[in-house]
Amino acid sequence: QVQLVESGGGLVQPGGSLRLACAASGFTFSEELMTWIRQAPGEGLEWVASIGLSGRLPMTSDSVKGRFAISRDDAKNTLYLQMNSLKPEDTAVYYCTKGYLTTAPGGGPGTQVTVSS
Repeated sequence: QVQLVESGGGLVQPGGSLRLACAASGFTFSEELMTWIRQAPGEGLEWVASIGLSGRLPMTSDSVKGRFAISRDDAKNTLYLQMNSLKPEDTAVYYCTKGYLTTAPGGGPGTQVTVSS
């Protein structure tokens, strides 16, 4: 069955960087558009970034534009989110999911990112 497992989160100071990864299995990863979403404490799901097939058409939300970058490695069935210049408001649980410009949950456990001094 479809399985998405996020990793790479942690505690980081403002201005720091993290690289999230999403390991995919149970489907043909290279044939799926992929998305990162996040959920801050007490908030709903927020779209962060999407990427098309073969890495085409990467898009990021206005709130992370210029700081985050989405990428994929189809040979490794892995989706990435490089996060730079992190801010406290980036604190959230980050999830990956199938699709483009979507906030539909992917079913994975998510990875916690906490930005705090």
